[in-house]
Amino acid sequence: MLECRECGGQFDPMSAAKRKVGGLRFHCADCSEETTVKYAGVQGADGKQASVSILRFTSEKDREAYLEYWQNNSGLHKGKSCQVGHGLMATTNIKFQTVAVFEGNVNHKGKG
Repeated sequence: MLECRECGGQFDPMSAAKRKVGGLRFHCADCSEETTVKYAGVQGADGKQASVSILRFTSEKDREAYLEYWQNNSGLHKGKSCQVGHGLMATTNIKFQTVAVFEGNVNHKGKG
């Protein structure tokens, strides 16, 4: 437990509420103010090797909307059922910028 430097209250810096709001380590969740939107890393399915894209968003709302779209359309948490043709979403009005893309050999044939 730490003491907040703003209000003097006790708080757990590892609590879910504090991790969600971010901010300085020595401020409680109520006193924390994080204005920076976190980047998001998403996996692509390029050929036999997956790529990873790091994306920057203009708002937390856009970040959450894109992650919801990506999870739905990529089949995350679908098990062995196929997501294609069953409630796919469109990416309308989501503003983001690609910061970096990490790719394997997209023409990889499984040879060393």
